[in-house]
Amino acid sequence: MPVLALLSAVFVVGVEQTLQWKYGTTGIIGLLLLTIGIKAKNPAISSMGAVVLAILVSGPAL
Repeated sequence: MPVLALLSAVFVVGVEQTLQWKYGTTGIIGLLLLTIGIKAKNPAISSMGAVVLAILVSGPAL
């Protein structure tokens, strides 16, 4: 069980660093909103985070 927790922590830190590097502060805010919304079981906050991330990812394509 500790190995699984360690691997998931490494994965989360890796995703955070990738978002910070590629999308900046707005990417971290979107990920934070999405995570808080899922943990709090609040669909409005998680939807806001998902929309922020979707706009960031699709921005160059628009």
